[in-house]
Amino acid sequence: MKALHIVTLHTPTHDFGGPTRVALNLCRGLRARGDQAALVALGDGFPADRRLPRTVDGVPARLFQARHLLPRFEVSGITSAALLAAAPRMLRSADVVHVHLMRDLVTLPVALLASALGRPLVLQTHGMIDPTEKRVARAVDVLGLRRVLRKADAVLHLTEQERQLTEAVVAPEPMGPAYRLVNGVAPQPARGTRRVPGRPPTVLYCARVQEGKRPQDFVGAMPTVLEKYPEARFVLAGPDTGALADEMLARARSLGVGHALEYVGALDHPGVLARLRESEVYVLPSIKDAFSVSVLEALSVGLPVVVTRTSGLAPDVAAAGAGRVVDSAPDDPENGPRVGRAVLELLDAAAGAAASRAAWQLARESFTLDAVVGTLREVYGQVRERAGAHARPAPTPR
Repeated sequence: MKALHIVTLHTPTHDFGGPTRVALNLCRGLRARGDQAALVALGDGFPADRRLPRTVDGVPARLFQARHLLPRFEVSGITSAALLAAAPRMLRSADVVHVHLMRDLVTLPVALLASALGRPLVLQTHGMIDPTEKRVARAVDVLGLRRVLRKADAVLHLTEQERQLTEAVVAPEPMGPAYRLVNGVAPQPARGTRRVPGRPPTVLYCARVQEGKRPQDFVGAMPTVLEKYPEARFVLAGPDTGALADEMLARARSLGVGHALEYVGALDHPGVLARLRESEVYVLPSIKDAFSVSVLEALSVGLPVVVTRTSGLAPDVAAAGAGRVVDSAPDDPENGPRVGRAVLELLDAAAGAAASRAAWQLARESFTLDAVVGTLREVYGQVRERAGAHARPAPTPR
């Protein structure tokens, strides 16, 4: 089986984060099962004097140079005429077209084209498609998004809430068949739970540095933690897609804790895993995160996490005891102290060790990539079976 995964953007620093990482993980998992799986995306941020890479993290890739057609819309405003011109040939060669869909000038046109060509079409929305009052987004919905959601052979959702929100975009008309597919990560050896003598406790944020991820609440937690653990260190990691890193460093200085915060920039995947293993607590205070891959990767090495109640993983973390779940609301000055108190609980040696064991076990039992890929292949099988049943019979030779 040949599966083609279409995602908007890949950069050397993984600026687009989750959707691209999920697509790469699924491609690797499919290839490990003997399937052909490849990535198609825009490439940006690579040296101008070099060809775009033909593989990404071991996955065959067709990358096309990004053109910033509508700069004010950032990722949603980039495209490539070369990609769109090559799309029909690539789509016809695939047994399944898997589009990581958003309101943009790459994934939406390709999904519409795949539907028009009658290719088996799977859409995965990553929590990015929901009802909106923005005029441009509503126009996109009318021009194509609703149509492709209705015509899709499968629409994947992470949570029941995501399914309901995506269905609301096309209501009152029905959406294509819905299937739940969680994110998964490769199993990892458990990190040690005993702190290295002489090494201060480390609290890690490792995600895009942008408003929606609430790095300001990570920084806002620092005074609460440092009051009890003055030697603690806080590491802010991830691409600065919201141009907020300097602001976060300045915020820490204004709180009198600038000495304890380090911004290390974007990390490659081995670098992410190394930082996770070196930390005592992982914090992602995002108030809207459907199913964070970075949280899953923290769990996979046995690193306790602090997440907000609106995170798609919050119920699993709470039920397993794999960390702490906190309340959060936009612009609430208590967000930071709440996060700080949750971190303090996990820095307790006994509580931290118990949460670490629970985190590792949760990832192993519920979120392994192999299990997710097994579910995805079942979806692909059903999609292809239905597509075969609906295909027109070949004309009888005369």
